[in-house]
This record gives sequence, structure tokens and C-alpha cells, in this order.
Amino acid sequence: MGKRTVFFFVLALVALLGTTPAMAQEQRMEAQPSGGAMIADAVIARPLLAVATVAGTAVFLVSLPFTALGGGVDTAAETLIKTPAEAAFRRCLGCTVSKRADEL
Repeated sequence: MGKRTVFFFVLALVALLGTTPAMAQEQRMEAQPSGGAMIADAVIARPLLAVATVAGTAVFLVSLPFTALGGGVDTAAETLIKTPAEAAFRRCLGCTVSKRADEL
């Protein structure tokens, strides 16, 4: 991978991990995201999260034999594939919380 790809992958991971429960609660209270949030989400966040999903899938596949030996396949799949995929494809445009996170 090039330096640019690694930079965007790290940036996407920081964005994913930077959501705190307080921020999630605040987003739930907000009726509808602003237009600026929707534009930033569509232009910046969604493509980065799609890249993070693909990169997470690659890391998951490479580490699968070792993860299977340790018994953590479900946890690894949740962290590396499902979380970024849901953030990229299931949550509303401009929202910071996925539908699944609201259900929990």
C-alpha cells in the first residue's frame, strides 16, 4: 500500500474510534443532520469507510488462520469488517450512529 492509502485508512479508523457514547447520545437527540454534515459524510467519510472496510477485510483474511486458532473469529469479523461496513452503508447520511447501534 502507498503512503496515501495508509494515511486515509488510519484517518478512517480514527474517525470510527473517535465516536464517544456522549456524542452518540447527542446525535440521537438531533432530529436531522445538517446539510454540511451530509455533504462531508458523502464526500469524505463514506469513501474512507468503504476503503476501511476493504482494508479490514484484507487484514481479516490474512489473520484468519491465527484468529481461528485463538477462537476469536467472530470478534475479529465484527471489528474489522462489520463495524466499518455498517458505518459506511447502513447509517443515514450525515448521522454518526448506525441503525444497529441505535437498536442496542
